[in-house]
Amino acid sequence: MNKTLVATAIFGLLSVFSAQAATVVGFKVGGDLWQTDAAGTFNADSNVGNATGPAQTYDYDSETQGSVWLAIEHPIPIVPNLKIRENRLEGSASKNSSGFYYNGINFDGASQVYNDLSNTDFVLYYEILDNDIVSLDLGAAYKKMNGSLRVDGFAGEELTPIATQRDIDSGVVMGYGNAHVGVPGLGLFAFADIMIGLNETGVHDYSAGLGWQFDSIALDTLLRVGYRDFSFDVNGFSGSSQDMQFTGVFAGVELAF
Repeated sequence: MNKTLVATAIFGLLSVFSAQAATVVGFKVGGDLWQTDAAGTFNADSNVGNATGPAQTYDYDSETQGSVWLAIEHPIPIVPNLKIRENRLEGSASKNSSGFYYNGINFDGASQVYNDLSNTDFVLYYEILDNDIVSLDLGAAYKKMNGSLRVDGFAGEELTPIATQRDIDSGVVMGYGNAHVGVPGLGLFAFADIMIGLNETGVHDYSAGLGWQFDSIALDTLLRVGYRDFSFDVNGFSGSSQDMQFTGVFAGVELAF
């Protein structure tokens, strides 16, 4: 009898704890598909670290990019919430005539560039407002670049095929803000997500749009459409000076537990 009572009590306590944990800790997972148009330039070796001088311009192709994220939210006031977002961001282009010195190689003739600006966002934020009409998150982020800038082309008098690349793997400290404005009872909301570079002021990542939220007992589903703008204007960043911009519409979904 005593063992039965103890087992029943333990089971009851675990059930209460699980129910409370489910209500005080929340998880969000989501993903976007982003149709981008890319434009920009990068500087040859002689101009890395120098804002002046000729830059290499290519006509980049449109690409479908993607982002996925996980957020963990809790009620502890002094501890920030956490969001981690992985962003795939690539651009490629080619031209028939080029002449520049890059990464120790003197390119001449046709060339192709692969600019990978994929990155991971580590965001710490606080919920300043959180109600059915307005929610506002403010915090800071670290955007860790995980890409590279590669050039394929020809070099030397015999125009020998050659390829070279530089890794773009430094990070950017950023300010972060996210706002939702909803229409009670309809599930419709407008949103904006802003990241602004602090140590690299020419870097930003903006998005804004509309969404629809469908609530259930254990899971909320948010559908989102909008426009996103990522700018990467840096000078001597991981040995690379460039001014690239990716813009376009996106659509995605977020699940909130």
